[in-house]
Amino acid sequence: MGLDLEYLPGQTPLDEEEKEGLLIPTITTRGELDEFEQKNIEEAIQWSLGRNFTPETIFTEELIKQLHQRMYGEVWAWAGHFRKTDKNIGVDKWQIPVALKSLLQDALFWVQNNTMPPEEIAIHFKHRLVSIHCFPNGNGRHSRLMADLIISKIYKQPEFTWGAASRNKASEERNQYLKALRAADAGDHSLLVAFATS
Repeated sequence: MGLDLEYLPGQTPLDEEEKEGLLIPTITTRGELDEFEQKNIEEAIQWSLGRNFTPETIFTEELIKQLHQRMYGEVWAWAGHFRKTDKNIGVDKWQIPVALKSLLQDALFWVQNNTMPPEEIAIHFKHRLVSIHCFPNGNGRHSRLMADLIISKIYKQPEFTWGAASRNKASEERNQYLKALRAADAGDHSLLVAFATS
């Protein structure tokens, strides 16, 4: 029996070849997948928080890939590798390295020149990273952890709460997040900053 996943609004479906990259053949449901991924992600968070980073080490393709590998490498064979298929969102698969390089250079400039407040730099980076959609899956969680690294390692501020302080149900929280992402797509990052810090 293969992996049969139902997708929430805003989630990017995996194609059949990507599903074949599942490293734990006993997983057959979304709940089981989420459980294994969450354990892997928690290990990646511990790894990342225990490291010293500078803007020059954060804003690298190497770290982008390494962090994704650490978040999903025990579950997916393609973890840490740029996607080889086009999705319903994100840049064309061939444009990923160029778009990412542009973002990394821009972000280093933002930090070095204090072009925005720290929260806005982290959130602008997160939004552009998830818009590129580097990997087959896990881009949202990966981009949030990158934002957490920026705010905590560069600016020595607490990680974002990502809506955890609100008393909303998970589904309402997700709707708020997607609404904030759509506003950021249109150029208004204020809702996403508010969500990240709530």
